[in-house]
Amino acid sequence: MKKPVLIIMAAGMGSRYGGLKQIDPVDEEGHIIMDFSIYDAVKAGFEKVIFIIKKENEQDFKEKIGNRMEKRIQVEYVYQDIENLPEGYAVPEGRVKPWGTAHAVLSCLPVVDSPFAVINADDYYGQQAFQMIYDFLSSHEDTDKFQYTMVGYLLKNTLTENGHVARGVCETDANGKLTEITERVRIEKREDGTAYTEDDGATWTFLPDDTVVSMNMWGFTESMMPEIRDRFADFLAKNLTKNPLKCEYFLPFVVDELIQEKKAEVTVLKSKDRWYGVTYKEDKPTVVKAIQSLKDQGLYPQKLWE
Repeated sequence: MKKPVLIIMAAGMGSRYGGLKQIDPVDEEGHIIMDFSIYDAVKAGFEKVIFIIKKENEQDFKEKIGNRMEKRIQVEYVYQDIENLPEGYAVPEGRVKPWGTAHAVLSCLPVVDSPFAVINADDYYGQQAFQMIYDFLSSHEDTDKFQYTMVGYLLKNTLTENGHVARGVCETDANGKLTEITERVRIEKREDGTAYTEDDGATWTFLPDDTVVSMNMWGFTESMMPEIRDRFADFLAKNLTKNPLKCEYFLPFVVDELIQEKKAEVTVLKSKDRWYGVTYKEDKPTVVKAIQSLKDQGLYPQKLWE
């Protein structure tokens, strides 16, 4: 089997945070959240990382991140381009929003020919998650169904006090296989519990604290790339007329279609770790404190790359 590679989605930099949040340090040594993710990935066995970035951020990204990572892991870059559309489609007038996580991963099509894991740039996943997903990708091949995986987290461990978050809400069967995933783009803590809205707050639906959610930590065989490519045109045909400026092609959409068509089987690897991320500026002090606590527990050295 070919060795798994790690894909990090870093093209959506700073839309809510107000800056290049992925290169904002979270400790006194200047580490960013991605440092910890890549440290954990290398420890788990990954030997190559592919960064999905915006072309205009390339110089900053290499100076702040990529150049120092090259000492420990092979680094490659791809660019998410809003103009990267199937034949016959064009960017709607006035659209500036990227096409979503599945479109981001599609940017890697020319350079990926092995199993791969996908993560967000600005989320801390925990060491256990990287080891679990690497071990799965190293030991599973497609059978009569595609053999995919995801790391699921308890909803209560993935929330911020400072606003709303987007999460893939998961349902699993008795064997721990994913049966359905629904992307909820606005989940937040409210006075009487955690809830999501799909109509800008007019109505709210509550979710239990132990709901399993996706943090966009996926593991796929190479069969996933052509599926993302081949389904993109259908997505655009269905959604461009309804929401031309904001519709997004999410990775969970593709996964859910494959499950419903019985083409793929997705094993949910459950993590009880606490998620950390800087979705909003106000989140940063919490993340800084948590990172130092993890170092104090001996999970990380003070200086990761020495």
